[in-house]
Amino acid sequence: MPRTLCTDCGISRTTTPGRCGHACQFIRPDYAGMEAQVHGRSRDPSRPDELHFGPFRRMVRAALTAPRPGAQWTGITTRLAERLLETGAVDAVLTMAPDPEDKWRPVPVLVTKPEGMARCRGMRMGYAPLLALLEPARERGYRRLAVIGIPCQVHALRRLEAELGFERLYVIGTPCSDNTTTERFHQFLNLLSDRPETITYLEFRADFYVELRFDDGRVKEIPFLLLPISKLPTDFFPLTCRTCVDYTNVLADITVGYMGGQGEQWLLVRNERGEELLSLLGDEVRLSEPGTAGKRQGPVKGFIENTKRAAGGLPLRQMPDWLRPIVGWLMPKVGPKGLEFARARVEMKASETVLHLRREQPRRMKHMVPPHVWELVRPYGLEAEPGERHDAVKSEDPVPEKRA
Repeated sequence: MPRTLCTDCGISRTTTPGRCGHACQFIRPDYAGMEAQVHGRSRDPSRPDELHFGPFRRMVRAALTAPRPGAQWTGITTRLAERLLETGAVDAVLTMAPDPEDKWRPVPVLVTKPEGMARCRGMRMGYAPLLALLEPARERGYRRLAVIGIPCQVHALRRLEAELGFERLYVIGTPCSDNTTTERFHQFLNLLSDRPETITYLEFRADFYVELRFDDGRVKEIPFLLLPISKLPTDFFPLTCRTCVDYTNVLADITVGYMGGQGEQWLLVRNERGEELLSLLGDEVRLSEPGTAGKRQGPVKGFIENTKRAAGGLPLRQMPDWLRPIVGWLMPKVGPKGLEFARARVEMKASETVLHLRREQPRRMKHMVPPHVWELVRPYGLEAEPGERHDAVKSEDPVPEKRA
């Protein structure tokens, strides 16, 4: 049966699709319980940045000393998978590759040879049923598996991990901001170039620019403020992505992203298995401490005000065209950078969740919004209304009458 909140992680395509009911991130997620199950403890708000990013042992900026051609950044995610296969730590890697008919469409694949990971490099936009290949992997006799996935896929994987029967499971997570269908993504590319078929690379960077690369070697950088967002349909990003509470993929063993990297990659090593993964790279990777600069409160407040209008069906406030290039030039210089940029994006996503879910699916609020999200949005004046917090609902339940 079609569901209004579904990213087609693949579980509904397995022989027991009913497991969606307890595996799905968008039904009744229990992040505190799941974090404790995976990492041995839930996030500790008293530790710096765990409220925003989830449990972790350490955070680092990272770059391969020899960047891989065709990689989205330097190729750390791909190289981790290659090393797992080279060392025999896993029998296969479950990840995405490009569709032969459309380089931007992701297709789930099981890779068993290190050299097979090269075709999986880079970003692809769209939903793909990654976890539908868990059963085929088991049927082929693979007992040790690595999975590279986005948050909604990783959540379902972790919920089912105990019953899957694998001897060893490594989970490499990538952050996910907003996804859409591949067809919609092509609409976006059509707005960025009069020859979209020549675009080979697209990245939303932490310096407030989108970088495009073309098959003739050209590179084009577009400030966020000059993107043609207003020309996209209102449902370009579906409700699932506008109400996702796990931007940083907190249930992975290691998260490999860019938000806190300031031009390099940003790694969150979350548990012992994550440490094992990073150690596989040895001196192939250059590590340093993440930096931070600027203040996030202004950009987050501005985002919230625009989101309130969008969630209420009102037009977004448009900046005058003459001012856009000026502000676009200023943002990389005075806007939040490094970890402050990452905190800003997490708070934006948290506020977006509350505002859009309250507008479109209010009855789901008490089940889909975890307590830590309310803590993230409270400084911006967003408070739970009656019936919106699950913990508050439980505390108001009537006490059963004692029987003699």
